[in-house]
Amino acid sequence: MKLTIRNKKIITRAIRKATFISIVILIIFILVASNEITHHKLARTAQPLNVCLNTDSLPCPNISTETTSKPFIPNPELNEQQRFLSAIARKLTTVPQAGTYEYILLRAYGAVFVNQDVGIKLPPKHLFANEQETQEFQATLTMGNVDGTKDCYLQKSASDALNKARSLQKIPLKSGYGSGDCTRTFSTNLRFWRKYANNQILAKVQQGKETKILGVVAPPGTSQHLWGLAIDLRVGSKEQRKALNQNGWFQTVQNDVPHWTYVGLTEEDLPLFGFKKQITGGITYWITPL
Repeated sequence: MKLTIRNKKIITRAIRKATFISIVILIIFILVASNEITHHKLARTAQPLNVCLNTDSLPCPNISTETTSKPFIPNPELNEQQRFLSAIARKLTTVPQAGTYEYILLRAYGAVFVNQDVGIKLPPKHLFANEQETQEFQATLTMGNVDGTKDCYLQKSASDALNKARSLQKIPLKSGYGSGDCTRTFSTNLRFWRKYANNQILAKVQQGKETKILGVVAPPGTSQHLWGLAIDLRVGSKEQRKALNQNGWFQTVQNDVPHWTYVGLTEEDLPLFGFKKQITGGITYWITPL
């Protein structure tokens, strides 16, 4: 049968329409497939962290998450350890295994690694081997002077917060004047260690056989004072403590009474990040849940 011109036009339009629909379907298929691949890839990347943080097998090995300037709030459904680890995983590329010397140090002095202050710089590791490593890190810090002192410096965000607290209450340094209360050198950290301990005690700490000394003095290269985030103060009243707490300063090293750490959180947020409230000798410490 001979096709009329009208029929030919109808058939041509139908073919074009079918071709267009086929192309659209093909494009959609490609996009869906691509998205599915990406989704599976992301799922596989996130899986080790999710599995670790939702089980009781702690600490989580090699946890790493993207670090951003956005405030981070741990998942409240996680337990204390998991909340704390999820926070410090944003700062440390590798979380040390339980029982290791590095883990012992993290348990004692790791409170600062939850700090959300974007002006704070945290050390790449919590153990400096010598003076050179310490100086190289300290050279990258932006420092601020503690009001009323000549040689007491902290990281600027920490000093600003401390100065605000001291503007509300009179809070003297432990020594009353010295730089030893503030940011310390590796040699000063070593000198304090030798004053209270020795190599034999250090060996026991490294083996996990001695931990009480950590509340008296930090082993060489491990003090929060090296990071510009700790200060020794003479605090004796509730008003002084309240002023410090309101500005992000807390006692985080149990039994080290004069030692204060700049955590940069509110007291209400500390439990959310896994911290445990421990009252010893009438003093409230916020210790890590490790």
